[in-house]
Amino acid sequence: VQLQASGGGLVQAGDSLSLSCAASGLVFNEYTLAWFRQAPGREREFVAAITWYGSFTHYADSVKGRFTVSRDNAKNTVYLRMNSLKLEDTADYYCAADFRRQRAPTRNDYPYWGQGTLVTVSS
Repeated sequence: VQLQASGGGLVQAGDSLSLSCAASGLVFNEYTLAWFRQAPGREREFVAAITWYGSFTHYADSVKGRFTVSRDNAKNTVYLRMNSLKLEDTADYYCAADFRRQRAPTRNDYPYWGQGTLVTVSS
């Protein structure tokens, strides 16, 4: 399983940005996909997830209402649309995948991870 995240960049507070994570080596529609982030000096934290069954979505309270996670099973890609970005959203963003995940999608124990894509929000 390989995950390739992209779309990070430097934006101003209040701007929007979309991240993508392209997956290969898996039957994509059988995987729960998630986004985590890690800011300098902080632990990796859950951002959003979309389940393999029913495409149910979950969000961290800090991003609820601003971020939207979605998936395109035909393109083997998961997206994270980020609106109204804040300074505190600055972090490396990682996508993660788990086959037919039964555990809580918010837990930081996914078996497959992509490399990070850096999002920097400036004032």
